[in-house]
Amino acid sequence: MALLVVDLHVKKGEQLPWIVPDSLWERIEPLLPKVERRRRYPGRKRLDDRLALQGILFVLYTAIPWEFLPQELGFGSGMTCWRRLRDWHQAGVWDRLHQVLLAELHAAGQLDWSKALIDSSHVRALKGGPKTGPSPVDRAKPGSKHHVITDGSGIPLAVCLTGGNRNEVTQLMPLIKAIPPVRGRVGRPRKRPDCLYADRGYDHDKYRRLVWRTGIKPNIARRGTPHGSGLGIHRWVVERTIALLHWFRRLRIRWEVRDDIHEAFMTLAAAIICWRRLVR
Repeated sequence: MALLVVDLHVKKGEQLPWIVPDSLWERIEPLLPKVERRRRYPGRKRLDDRLALQGILFVLYTAIPWEFLPQELGFGSGMTCWRRLRDWHQAGVWDRLHQVLLAELHAAGQLDWSKALIDSSHVRALKGGPKTGPSPVDRAKPGSKHHVITDGSGIPLAVCLTGGNRNEVTQLMPLIKAIPPVRGRVGRPRKRPDCLYADRGYDHDKYRRLVWRTGIKPNIARRGTPHGSGLGIHRWVVERTIALLHWFRRLRIRWEVRDDIHEAFMTLAAAIICWRRLVR
């Protein structure tokens, strides 16, 4: 039997990252759709949802193929975990979990609405599929882009997936509109930051006007200006968040043909980043 070696730099005494703590499970369990067991011909007993979630997280952290999910972990088969990831994504579980954690961060005063930052990162898509395209930075090989918008401290507010050949600026307004209404404090939910920082890839006066119309001040670097002009002291925050997303090995390369499965991993990873910031 082959020995699986996973090096995630876990310190001695630390809990393995795919083990779901009680405090996180208390937030996730109410969001999961209830599945009643059939009375007639019930079949095999359904795998516990918490174990299935830990199997999903194991794949997200290690990038192991679904079919190689070790049975000795007790997380069920890879196909069972894959189906749960699909079904829960279609039910909106990951989006709602992300919103719940954003609301808790907002209530704790940990969201910085004074500014937002936006950027994207290219990843290879080795198996192709929807939302892939010839990469302009990888000899036209199939690729996808992860687009991220964060608050001023790097907490992900929204993420999306496109083909690797899509220009970053095309996702500027969709990402702004994808920021959910964040509750957690008295008054109307917060949805808009005060200003937005972006690099030269978003330099277009048309989009500056569109951002202004939403009530957000655009601070977008202009092409032709020298590097070190000052905006970098703000934009490194979103670059750090993208690095945190790619710390989840399953997101470093797109292995999924189905774009909804990869998007499910992205949203789940964004929620986990919010969770870590909340309990830190």
